[in-house]
Amino acid sequence: MFSTRSLVAAAVTAFVVGIVTSLALRPTDNLPEPQVTADNKKQVVRHKWRMPLSSSRSLPGSGEQPIWLTERVKQISNGSFVIEIFDPGEIVPAFAINDAVSDRKVQAGWTWIGYDQGKIPASSLIAAAPFGMEPTAYVGWWLFGNGRELSEKIYAEHNIKPLLCAITGPETAGWFSEPIERAEDLEGLKIRFAGLGGRTLQRLGASVTMIPAGEIFQALETGVIDATEYSQPVVDQALGFSRIAKFNYFPGWHQPFTATHMMINLEVWEALPAQDQALLDTACIGTVMYGLSLTESLQGPVIEEFKSQGISTQVLSPELLESLKIAADEVMEEEASKDLYFKEVLESQRAYKAAHDQWRELAYPN
Repeated sequence: MFSTRSLVAAAVTAFVVGIVTSLALRPTDNLPEPQVTADNKKQVVRHKWRMPLSSSRSLPGSGEQPIWLTERVKQISNGSFVIEIFDPGEIVPAFAINDAVSDRKVQAGWTWIGYDQGKIPASSLIAAAPFGMEPTAYVGWWLFGNGRELSEKIYAEHNIKPLLCAITGPETAGWFSEPIERAEDLEGLKIRFAGLGGRTLQRLGASVTMIPAGEIFQALETGVIDATEYSQPVVDQALGFSRIAKFNYFPGWHQPFTATHMMINLEVWEALPAQDQALLDTACIGTVMYGLSLTESLQGPVIEEFKSQGISTQVLSPELLESLKIAADEVMEEEASKDLYFKEVLESQRAYKAAHDQWRELAYPN
């Protein structure tokens, strides 16, 4: 016969084991019940992720890209892989996305990783390098020039798997209320500027600040800043910059390419079946092509509109561009001397660009 004490102990043990087993088997994706489709078939959702964005999905050009990605993932997986997207601030602030991914507060995030430059200096090069590669060359560097491997190594230390998921061409060089003709015109200028470009302007005497996209217009309107950059003409127009600042400068020396990445919690990524990893990787490559084609198609008509709106589209003087390049090179060399990963990425990008430029200069008309 079993004693009362032994029976109670057995019951408690069974209860604890049951709870632990239940927790261990509980899906981490917070999956809903299977849905019934119109043809009366059950649609089983295997993964349901939350993915915050660093800029609003309503912005033209950039906003369509994460939507296109998530729709393709859902379609190709026959509805079994669902990624919900959230605008900045809905669940995570715009500049805190990678922290949330690293801590597994969300499974993935969609962001410009240059916002990490304070704690991961090399991120600014991976996101956008001053006077760097054009978009197609960057994609080549990422896929075939060890860009992906370097980025994965750097972000693995932060429990994140980066996937290149979007790229656009040059941004504008900024929106200004007064003409900018020489380096001296930048001294004391209060300007919103991101990444290594911002560091470059600081070296030339500008007062640089970082503001999320949704706050830039008010800062311009109230005089908190004198000038700003953010994105390409179609996005900048949507944000209202042309209503205040009438001088729009080119070229986008600070970001000849702008790379956006889908950042996935590394543990979540490693737990995915190989076919789902391949699905995300392939969908991201497709989104790169979709997004670059889309954004290239949108800029010309917007610039044409600027002419009727009294916007003066200007090209920076060769002298100012030379001053900016000298300052940018100094900033990058200093950073490379302090951070080994930055140095490794910088050398890799420069070597790839030098080789690619030989082909570009011979093959493409100027």
